[in-house]
Amino acid sequence: MSKPSPNDRIAVLRAELERHNRLYYIDATPEISDHQYDQKMADLMALEQAHPELDRPDSPSHKVGGAPIDGFATIPHRLPMLSIDNTYDPTQVREFDVRLRKLVPLTVIEYAVEPKIDGVAISLTYENGVFTRGLTRGDGDKGDDVTANLRTVRDLPLRLMCDSPPALVEVRGEIYMRRDDFAKLNNERQAEGLEKFANPRNSTAGSLKLLDPAQCSKRRLRLFVYGFGTLEGIDFVTHMEALEQFGKWGLPVNSHIRLATGIDEVLALISEWDERRASLHYDTDGLVIKLNDLASRQKAGFTSKSPRWTVAYKFAAEQAVTLLKSIDIQVGKTGALTPVANLEPVQLSGTTVSRASLHNADFIAEKDIRVGDMVVVEKAGEIIPYISRAEHERRTGTEMPFVFPTACPVCGSVVARDVDGAVWRCQGRECVAVLKRRLRAFGARAAMDVEGLGEEMVEQLVDSGLVKHLPDLYRLRAEQLEALDRMGETSARNLLAGVEASKGRGLARLLAGLGIRHVGETVAEVLAGAFCDLATLMAADEGALSSVEGIGPERAASLAAWLRDTDNQKILQDFQDLGLKVSAEGPKRAPVGAMAGKTFVVTGTLQRFDRLGIERIIKDLGGKVSGSVSKKTDFVLAGENAGSKLEKAQQLGVRVISEAEFVDLAGL
Repeated sequence: MSKPSPNDRIAVLRAELERHNRLYYIDATPEISDHQYDQKMADLMALEQAHPELDRPDSPSHKVGGAPIDGFATIPHRLPMLSIDNTYDPTQVREFDVRLRKLVPLTVIEYAVEPKIDGVAISLTYENGVFTRGLTRGDGDKGDDVTANLRTVRDLPLRLMCDSPPALVEVRGEIYMRRDDFAKLNNERQAEGLEKFANPRNSTAGSLKLLDPAQCSKRRLRLFVYGFGTLEGIDFVTHMEALEQFGKWGLPVNSHIRLATGIDEVLALISEWDERRASLHYDTDGLVIKLNDLASRQKAGFTSKSPRWTVAYKFAAEQAVTLLKSIDIQVGKTGALTPVANLEPVQLSGTTVSRASLHNADFIAEKDIRVGDMVVVEKAGEIIPYISRAEHERRTGTEMPFVFPTACPVCGSVVARDVDGAVWRCQGRECVAVLKRRLRAFGARAAMDVEGLGEEMVEQLVDSGLVKHLPDLYRLRAEQLEALDRMGETSARNLLAGVEASKGRGLARLLAGLGIRHVGETVAEVLAGAFCDLATLMAADEGALSSVEGIGPERAASLAAWLRDTDNQKILQDFQDLGLKVSAEGPKRAPVGAMAGKTFVVTGTLQRFDRLGIERIIKDLGGKVSGSVSKKTDFVLAGENAGSKLEKAQQLGVRVISEAEFVDLAGL
């Protein structure tokens, strides 16, 4: 028997991988292990690399990412992606039904009722069955072209499963992240010393805006399709008929979508899902109620902002009542003592909650929260649930007021309250809890970006005594690291390479990583720009510091005290002696054009950039970033859900620009 040709082997592997993608991501009935799947993918990619003439844009290999892209083009939608009106109680849902009955001549109205996925709305275009373009919702009229990143979504088929596909199919859907995948992502970020993402929705939006599709492929994004835009070569009579066809084509359709006859059945589903949604593997914030008959939708029509034939019912923020068993104290990188409640485990938003932040001593006192109280816990899209109140009327008399410690629970040093705030801080110079958090912050991406310095590594370095002060990181030797648990020669070499690479980050990144109170990344950039090198900064007195725009008296006093401290001076001298770059970088591009010298305030959720990325672009182009709006502000860059800063800009007459306008202004 002759050996199969490369073309035949590639065709077989593609068919197998597409089948296993569907079994795993859509049917939830996998037949092979992850390792077996990865091996098949590796075989396919090797064959395509050896025979590039056989590569195709709809190959499963493109789901693991391609070359980094330059940016995202903004493209008009064929049909606008309108928003949906919200309702918040059953009475408003009935009012929607009454309004709709006046518009459509139906004796009995059928509604499609589906979970409202808390993700990112998307439009997907298939031409002759092949996926050709994916756009974000954007402003409804036009969206960003995120096709390269959408190709990495494992349950998004790159070719429809049919022999004679329609000429054009534009489907609408939601890109989302499962709770378990979100937890894995945050665990990975924490291990790398990076800040956790706030919630699955925000991390999904940020992932779609990554400029490297290979990185996006690691985010484990998923898809549900729930509607359509432009169609050529096929028509549907009802919404449910369209969804059934989408499923046959291999597009993932939510299995919980139901057809309800009349508004009473809709309200029954609302009641059912208010309890049931916690059992899902993904976040939902309501239900979407849609008229099923498509011809009647045309009769109902649209307002300027939304269709008249659909409405969303939004669930209230989920709460649970549980027992506060005890309160622990965590010690932060600046020595701040934060009380954390240990709770009787309770289910909330699909996860088991056993801990919640209590913020500070004043918060506990103001809400009169005691150990032994029954407390109300809320979780409205945040990572760490919070306690909104104690159920005082349920007290039995055995509850105990919490006494804030007078000594650090880690090192035993005295604690003192901030003169101007509610925070108590450990005053110990050798507190290992402070050192661990400072070391993690020092190595974080926004600071010195030390590759390999994750949480477990920090624990080992401090517990073993190899790092007692931050400069000790630059004194590590390979033989010391190799003696640590689970640390081989390769891991030691990688960490040392990451440490060595961090030496050139510059003054601003160094200052951002030192854990100085009131000095984060933005203030560090301002200081580096004003003083240019470490020696000049160290020679500056409080007056010189406070004269720098954006510093102010409080920051100046805090920074001056830090710089005068002999221990801190030794740390800075050690950094210089160890070869770290302690001068400032100039703007990466010449500060000319519309951005040079301009002050920006960024507010709301951006689609293309994360906050760290957008601020660095502004600074690279010679602009400045401020946290508050004033008459001196030149531009307010407003994303989705912009709030008080946008309102203040409008009141002051400050120019407000969209993300697309910023891209044009920056010449990106």
